[in-house]
Amino acid sequence: MVDEASSAQDIAAPSPDGITVLVVDDERSNVESLEKIFLREGMRVLTAHDAKHALEQVRSHRVHVVLTDLMMPGTTGLELLRAIKQLNPEVEVVLMTAYGSVEAAVSAMREGAYDFVEKPLKRITIVKSVRKAAERGKLVAENRSLKNEIKLLTKREIVGSSPAWRRVIDVSTQAAPSLATVLVLGESGTGKELLARYIHERSSRGKGPFLAVNCAAIPETILESELFGHERGAFTGAITKKDGRFAKAGGGTLFLDEIGELSPAVQVKLLRVLQEGEYEPLGGNTVKADVRIVAATNRDLLAEVAAGRFREDLFYRLNVIAVTAPPLRARREDVPLLVDHFLGLYCAKNGRPRLNPTRGALEKLLDYGWPGNVRELENVIERAVVLSRSDQLTELDLPDVIARAVPGTPTALAFEIGTTLDDIELRVIKETLRHTKGDKSVAAQLLGISTRTIYRKLDGVEGQDTKESPPSGRPQV
Repeated sequence: MVDEASSAQDIAAPSPDGITVLVVDDERSNVESLEKIFLREGMRVLTAHDAKHALEQVRSHRVHVVLTDLMMPGTTGLELLRAIKQLNPEVEVVLMTAYGSVEAAVSAMREGAYDFVEKPLKRITIVKSVRKAAERGKLVAENRSLKNEIKLLTKREIVGSSPAWRRVIDVSTQAAPSLATVLVLGESGTGKELLARYIHERSSRGKGPFLAVNCAAIPETILESELFGHERGAFTGAITKKDGRFAKAGGGTLFLDEIGELSPAVQVKLLRVLQEGEYEPLGGNTVKADVRIVAATNRDLLAEVAAGRFREDLFYRLNVIAVTAPPLRARREDVPLLVDHFLGLYCAKNGRPRLNPTRGALEKLLDYGWPGNVRELENVIERAVVLSRSDQLTELDLPDVIARAVPGTPTALAFEIGTTLDDIELRVIKETLRHTKGDKSVAAQLLGISTRTIYRKLDGVEGQDTKESPPSGRPQV
């Protein structure tokens, strides 16, 4: 039975909480009493007299809290709790019984129950328990939604359709399923960690952890311990055992950024991992390494080898498959795509309507040399989104170094070794047309070719794109 005695002040007015509570009890009198109490509290009430009907209610309705008797014929309240958590983990469950015990309460909590109340039930107590259970469920759901939103906002996408970027993605895609060590080269800000994650996600270890270590950011004195771990008492201050990054990345990928900064001592230990597949924590015994290594550097490692600062044997162990992330100046065709991507990302992150770049702003962004590469472009767009006072991204929203750049200033082009002559030719034509504002006659004069040649080259590419490109969506790898 339920003790409904209360003063006028205790009876809460119907609330707009929108709480749906499911009452489950084989005693119909209890169900009816509880239904009246929750209805007076402004809640929506569903009822069931056994576990089977309770599960049907959970399947067909949005239930926030299930209040169920522990002892029922057939399926018990504890078994119903387990079934509900498998069906919908977001539903909170409060158990009630006339046979309360510490063991039963502990068992219920371990199975995921929010609360455990004893009969005879008091109205104030049971209402308070159900409300708090509903609040907890709401907070858990909001937290999960927020985490998913942050994950979507911060997820890095591979954006680009330029020939130079496509070649990099092609090599990375081919290398990903293998167990080979990959060395990612390129200037700072070109997306080396992004490529490492791309390789990891498409490998057989994609469901395992991805750990990134910036070798230049960790002091040399503790880098060895950070990578390989240590045993208790291995050195002064080692009061407990500590797992290193190799252990934490077990079953996944370890990304060693700025690999050129490793000290000779750490280089020797890393070489052993690559050669023998094992390492020794400081003060410990040999441990098998279950990781795939992807390394990256903006240094010329061959020059470092020649200078005696980097081991030659380690270089060749790392350089099994080399991928070079091209600088942004070598893939200017991707600037509009990247601008569009970052505008979408940071407008959503800052809760403001989507900005569109004006033609003048886009031309300024295309004319700039981008010494900081994609990272610099991302920072510029984030700054513009925060400071812009209009519904467009204009030249006024750009930093002075970009906004004051002289339009049409000739720009040097950079190409990767191995770029085909057709790609080089096409890139030169496109860049020249950009500087002549699309005037093909002037572009032809500057290039020393006929206007017909420009039309033929461009028509050939447009025909190929029509044949090969996907039917819809932004060109993006």
